[in-house]
Amino acid sequence: MKKTISVLGSTGSIGTQALEIADEHGFKVSALAAHSNIKLLEKQARAYNPQIVCIYNKDKYLQLKANLTGTNIKITAGEEGLAETAAHSAADIVLNSVVGMVGLTPVLAAIDAGKDIALANKESLVAGGELVMKSAKQKGVKIYPVDSEHSAIFQCLQNYTGNFSNKTELNPIKKVILTASGGPFFGKTRGELQNVTVENALAHPNWEMGAKITIDSATLMNKGLEFIEAVWLFDLTPEQIEIVIHRQSIVHSAVEFNDGAIIAQMGVPSMKLPIQYALTYPKRLECDVERVCLTELGNLTFEKPDYDTFICLNAAINAIKKGGLYPAFVNCVNEYAVNLFLDGKISFLQIGEFVKKASEYELSQTIVTYENIKKIEMIAKELAWKII
Repeated sequence: MKKTISVLGSTGSIGTQALEIADEHGFKVSALAAHSNIKLLEKQARAYNPQIVCIYNKDKYLQLKANLTGTNIKITAGEEGLAETAAHSAADIVLNSVVGMVGLTPVLAAIDAGKDIALANKESLVAGGELVMKSAKQKGVKIYPVDSEHSAIFQCLQNYTGNFSNKTELNPIKKVILTASGGPFFGKTRGELQNVTVENALAHPNWEMGAKITIDSATLMNKGLEFIEAVWLFDLTPEQIEIVIHRQSIVHSAVEFNDGAIIAQMGVPSMKLPIQYALTYPKRLECDVERVCLTELGNLTFEKPDYDTFICLNAAINAIKKGGLYPAFVNCVNEYAVNLFLDGKISFLQIGEFVKKASEYELSQTIVTYENIKKIEMIAKELAWKII
């Protein structure tokens, strides 16, 4: 299986692991994109000799271009460069692991170019799920989930023969069970979270991730975003999704069928397997991850989330129930709130308060178009500063 891949977000955790997988299985890398880490991006560009490289931070463009003088690599920058990189003709599949709303533009560009997508950027589906899934269906593009929970659901559904796009058919799925680690503050009350520091929030018990997603995991907003993403990926109603706290992060998610059978996917808490499966589907290749030994696991526990303490969860669920531009709006406000927390300008609990206000905000426009999604970012920024 000698695929050619493009890696967007190549200097992050998901991107670097994808490149390790490329090394292990002999995949060719035709395109790379990163936000601002030009030192690592240059190193990757020289190692893989892609045809095109994008640095999203335009201030770094000239430096990267100078650093790669003498190569035949095309250097691009900004949102336009990211879209061009995503649509590059040489790739068989595009891994999108960029962080935040910026991921929507390259997803749509890759789909328009007819490229299958390994999707690790949940915000593109949260904000533009209706657009993305409709466009993918029209172009015959496959979207393979990389998030461990959605990959687990995808794997559990491999023997499913129903047609998700035809609601008139009998759907044998009763519900999907979306697991969550509970983050570093599981069991804490709002009173105990009053003085949470950035360092506290970044100390995840099971996973090593970037700052934004780690904070989202601490607030449980990450699970709210995954809830919305699951609605679009698997054509579900919100009522068909149950969130369950599973502290051990061994059961990555499960599917319950109408006859009562539950099929779950298990594995160590490592992103390497879901990344690889998205890139190699439908084949399973050797993967350099630790194996689960059932006799050494001990107890596996499953509990209900604390919706009263972690108010981001209900806000995200309410947003997808309202539909339209509400998921995009809630996501945007959360992005601003997380950045403000990381910069020390608001408290940890204020992130949830921001997101809750966003879910209750009266939007004058709710029709989902690319232009309206971009406009909603400005409204979200204005609301965030107004709340401060």
